[in-house]
Amino acid sequence: MTWRDFAPASTTRRREGIEWSITYAYDAVTEGRPRVLLIGDSICNGYQGRVRDLLAGRVCVSFWASSKCVTDPDYFRELEFMLEAYRYDAVTFNNGLHSLTTDRAEWDAAYGAAVSFIRAKLPEAKLSLVTSTPLKDPALTAVSASLNETVKGLAEREGLPLVDLFALMDGLDRETFWSDTYHFKMPAVDMQARALSEHILSVLGL
Repeated sequence: MTWRDFAPASTTRRREGIEWSITYAYDAVTEGRPRVLLIGDSICNGYQGRVRDLLAGRVCVSFWASSKCVTDPDYFRELEFMLEAYRYDAVTFNNGLHSLTTDRAEWDAAYGAAVSFIRAKLPEAKLSLVTSTPLKDPALTAVSASLNETVKGLAEREGLPLVDLFALMDGLDRETFWSDTYHFKMPAVDMQARALSEHILSVLGL
């Protein structure tokens, strides 16, 4: 079983002008502690350091943050690299904010395939789905909310835990908590990290 068994055969996805991926494995040689893999985009890159701090001494943290939509030809190949890098006890999975203009049917299918791939590769890991955050722009927020309906529906059907960062952020004042259209100031980032950290500890029984 490889990423080719799950990746879309073809999509209409057009890449962004700059595509990027960032991966870190903290406490890379530490043994005897559970390890969580955080998967997402720049929002994940924003909260991962704070999650690491909040889980320090209890859970080791790895993360993969990328601009790639799940429909990108390279997404599943890179996902497989991360899934095989360590033994993970928990995984939090998000994809969406770089998919706001992606063909919806293609995204729905690829998102579901990515969830199936993670579960197939890591059958013993506790997988949780993470909703995409709202944006400063109301129209883009509506698209994010629509994508999240797919996430919520899949979580319900598959019996997977959900970390609803959209609901956590949506009631906040945009001028106070957003740093630009997509990203957040530190008080909001801290709220996201605390929600994720508490969830990770809960699913791991810690």
